[in-house]
Amino acid sequence: MSDLELDVRPLLRNGGEPFGAIMEAVGKLAPGQRLRLYATFRPDPLLGVMASKGFAHDASEIGGGDWQVVFTPGQAAEAAARPGGDPANPESWADPAYYLDCTELDPPEPMVRILGQLEAMSEGEVLFALLGREPVFLFIELETRGHAHVGNFDEDGSTYRLMVRAGKRP
Repeated sequence: MSDLELDVRPLLRNGGEPFGAIMEAVGKLAPGQRLRLYATFRPDPLLGVMASKGFAHDASEIGGGDWQVVFTPGQAAEAAARPGGDPANPESWADPAYYLDCTELDPPEPMVRILGQLEAMSEGEVLFALLGREPVFLFIELETRGHAHVGNFDEDGSTYRLMVRAGKRP
């Protein structure tokens, strides 16, 4: 099986944020398939996010300051055995135990409240939050801290609905 290749260098050079495109590519990977990523710098924060998703990495500079990183998936058996269902499968999660309405709050307050609530939660518990916009920077924090999340906009596109499954506490 060939690697899925994603070159985010043009996006980065134009001032764009590639995280969404990278996570979309990860979602398209076939079981056992690797992701070959090209970037204009060594994406150290992404390495941690991908490690929390069970991916090993091999990063190498390819010249001109550009980098190639190959992400290789690991075993998902440990993740599936965690309390509260498989973090990668939201349909297996417990019903939300906590609800936050952050629709009227300005950034960074929604992120502060959500991360604060997660600190008080046990692994596998689920939080449901309503937000006034898509919390792109929160996604990075959630993944770095080992929390799984899913979300989308409501039917009229005015409210972002977010479910977060608390990860293992360090």
